[in-house]
Amino acid sequence: MPGNSQRRNIRQVSKKTAVKGTGGKGKDTLKGRGKTLPADERPWHKGYSGTEKLPSKTAWKQDKERKAAAAEGRAPKIGKPGTKDTTWGRGSGGKGTPTKRTPAGRGGAPTRSGPRVAPGRKSLTPKDAPELLVGRNPVNEALRAHVPATALYVAQGIDIDERVSEVVRTAGDRGIPILEVSRAELDRLTGGVLHQGIGIQVPPYAYETFDDMLAASIEHPEPLLVALDGVTDPRNLGAVIRSAAAFGAQGIFVPERRAAGITATAWRTSAGAAARLPVAQVTNMTRALKQAQSEGFVVVGLDADGETDLYQLEAAVGPLVVVVGSEGRGLGRLVGQTCDMRVSIPIVSEVESLNASVAAAVALAEVARRRAA
Repeated sequence: MPGNSQRRNIRQVSKKTAVKGTGGKGKDTLKGRGKTLPADERPWHKGYSGTEKLPSKTAWKQDKERKAAAAEGRAPKIGKPGTKDTTWGRGSGGKGTPTKRTPAGRGGAPTRSGPRVAPGRKSLTPKDAPELLVGRNPVNEALRAHVPATALYVAQGIDIDERVSEVVRTAGDRGIPILEVSRAELDRLTGGVLHQGIGIQVPPYAYETFDDMLAASIEHPEPLLVALDGVTDPRNLGAVIRSAAAFGAQGIFVPERRAAGITATAWRTSAGAAARLPVAQVTNMTRALKQAQSEGFVVVGLDADGETDLYQLEAAVGPLVVVVGSEGRGLGRLVGQTCDMRVSIPIVSEVESLNASVAAAVALAEVARRRAA
């Protein structure tokens, strides 16, 4: 009698093996792909109306829609190619965005070739992660200002001009590693920001502790600190750092939350002053100001409606903390109440207020003038 293995019509079932994992790569399919372009900017959509060359498949879709609309007696639901500018705009004649010659028949005006694409959504990065400063002019200016850089990224096939040559030469002289990467890789590193084929990696900034900054300022013959209450533009922060270093301040402190930190943009705007002037982050600005007051500092806040004229500020010769408000709302309510006095800068009536960094520079210049006298 045949055994079970020799019976006809037996159902063969293979043994179940262990499931092979993806190594965590499966979660990548759940990530967002960034902002979706409108139909009239997508070359593969029948509603495309861009100025770039119409793909053959898109032209076929539009022709099919025309025939279907004619058969049904309705208007075709298609785009109007050539009616919407989907290029990166005009070139700048050697300045700003690199350009390429357009094909013949478009007037010879230089434009950046390729359709406009939506940048990918940036992933959340830790606070201590390095940052990329991109763009030919920004990178060149940052290296001139001796912003500390740990790597230089150059895209393959980049158009070499004077700025790129100077950047590469400077990086080589300073021993900064030069990495040649593909444009796709540089796009990924920058999160879709227009980088012009070049970028430098800036290390995370090492903040000073507020207690150490306060103690070091007290020991100085002319104690002077600057506080920024909610300034969110890193360019304003960099400009204030530059002014504070120029007029003899010993440090700057900013809130940890809802305020700009030392980014690559702030590094560049400070023109290297961020490497010489300590910056501290505080958890609570009001508490930090009260701590400075307990050490003998006079806290003055810059306010357009302040009761004290800047040019009548006699407290400028002693230990001083100058508080600069945010770009929009100025000093916060609690911070304003904590200040010993509010100081206004005299300006003509036609101008409502000054930029935060400009106001800080004017106030610090007056403090330095009084101390010198």
